[in-house]
Amino acid sequence: MPGTPDLKTGGSPTGSPDGPESSPLAHGLRQRHLSMIALGGVIGAGLFVGSGAGIAAAGPSIVLAYALSGLLVMLVMRMLGEMSAAHPASGSFSVHAERAIGPWAGFTSGWIFWTLLCVAVAVEALGAAAIMSGWFPGTPDWLWVAVFMAVFCGINMLSVRNFGEYEFWFAALKVAAIVLFLLLGAAAVLGLLPGTESPGAANLTGEGGFFPGGAEGLVAGLLASLFAYGGLETVTIAAAESHDPVRGVAKAVRTAMWRIAVFYVGSMLVIVTLIPWHDESVLSGPYAAVLDHLGIPAAAQIMNAVVLVALLSAMNANIYGASRMAYSLVRRGEGPAFLGKTTGGVPRRTVLASSAFGFFAVLLSFWWPDTVFTWLLNMVGAAVLVVWGFIAVSQLRTRRRLEREAPEKLVVRMWLFPVLTWVSLAAVAAVLLLMLREDATRIQLAFTAGLTLALAVAGLLRQRAAARVR
Repeated sequence: MPGTPDLKTGGSPTGSPDGPESSPLAHGLRQRHLSMIALGGVIGAGLFVGSGAGIAAAGPSIVLAYALSGLLVMLVMRMLGEMSAAHPASGSFSVHAERAIGPWAGFTSGWIFWTLLCVAVAVEALGAAAIMSGWFPGTPDWLWVAVFMAVFCGINMLSVRNFGEYEFWFAALKVAAIVLFLLLGAAAVLGLLPGTESPGAANLTGEGGFFPGGAEGLVAGLLASLFAYGGLETVTIAAAESHDPVRGVAKAVRTAMWRIAVFYVGSMLVIVTLIPWHDESVLSGPYAAVLDHLGIPAAAQIMNAVVLVALLSAMNANIYGASRMAYSLVRRGEGPAFLGKTTGGVPRRTVLASSAFGFFAVLLSFWWPDTVFTWLLNMVGAAVLVVWGFIAVSQLRTRRRLEREAPEKLVVRMWLFPVLTWVSLAAVAAVLLLMLREDATRIQLAFTAGLTLALAVAGLLRQRAAARVR
């Protein structure tokens, strides 16, 4: 049947397969790189800084909010892991959407994710520049942005192993920081840290109780927590350039549950147990607030260093992820053909294009911070939910095809299929409805819907044009 993919060979509907068996990309990543990319991928600046807004809105119930949003993320990663283990591809979910739904779906999900990553690079560069200009007064933010952009563009231009090594050590530093925080916090909660007394459950049950903001507070905390889980998708993109992509994806997905439980839910529990949720210092930085509460010298500067590492790590990973997604799209005929050349197994033109777009977004923040840059931020505000929706629909269709045509490829299986896949889709829809209720997120939803619709229409027109040519 025309347009139907061959699941055994991994061909794509467009006739341009995107997988490790056919891609000219280098396979320089090792298992330790993938493991640390997956491990560090869940520890970003959103956790260290952005979680403060969630705590201020939800109080102690932020623990439940992170658990619920983490559960949805685990289900999404399990679905993505199933497809990526069966068909490793540098385009990850975009390739799966194209195979399962059609070229327009791969086009839409791929380019909206590329836009999201490039805008994220700009935001991370601005955040890192702000920290550096604070340490070195008198130096302009634009100078630090230019330095960071040049450095990470250069790293990604050299080789995939180069990216892997840098990300390995960045992730190792983030993991060490969060583990040390959890150990210190747990000792303080138990009253084992010298000079501190155990607070017991006073901060959890007092100060308005576990749900001080009621259902509305929990919803606000849920929305704040959901978008802190960025970075997990990168490992499925990176796996296509590893020596053993199937094993790499399978291992990363299977360990996602305890990573989320320990790093996110565990640290939120430590924070709201040790200090009152409405403490003003929590909003500016909950981790620094806890360290200061425990009497750790220079707590704010320590956390600034950790946040800087998290921001630089995210920049590195997002430039990588954006360049590979763009390369995959171009290779499948869904982007400018001149960007499809590789040199030494590296798609340097898409690395340059992705970095350039990120830098252009930074310039927009300087030129029109309250208009154009804000519109750009709003356009990607709910983009991850669009991607998760495509992942769920793709997995529903791909799983049934795999069971019929290539069951041996089901190395990773979605739990309780198809029930939990439908639950995931319903959860994504419920979050979108919750965003529609909130004034702060309704604008983001409208802008993201506009971008998604524009990409979908463009993808459908391209798909029909290609069909007429054939």
